[in-house]
Amino acid sequence: QVQVVDSGGGLVQSGGSLRLSCVASGRILSIGTMGWYRRAPRTQRELVASLTSSGRSNYADSVKGRFTISRDNAKNAVYLQMNGLKAEDTAVYYCYANGIDAETFVGFDSWGQGTQVIVSS
Repeated sequence: QVQVVDSGGGLVQSGGSLRLSCVASGRILSIGTMGWYRRAPRTQRELVASLTSSGRSNYADSVKGRFTISRDNAKNAVYLQMNGLKAEDTAVYYCYANGIDAETFVGFDSWGQGTQVIVSS
């Protein structure tokens, strides 16, 4: 099994910053893409940012220029630096990772438990 643990959420004022962290552990042979989704109340889950093992990043238009995703492949970790936070960024943020299971050699797709971000206006 592969476990993903995300953290770093909290309450911040509009214009402030937060840094989310996520670590994957367990039977990992390799990790392909790691990233972040978010879900606000009464909305669908949306992709915030993702980063492939080769370094290709993808951002939602709403966060471009404010959020930065980065990875530490040696630690199977991904981070999301969020600057210039707005009230509309309030959501539960979920980390995910996909890759290959080291024992079964089958692909995995694992999610963190979510971390709450609240931006007060």
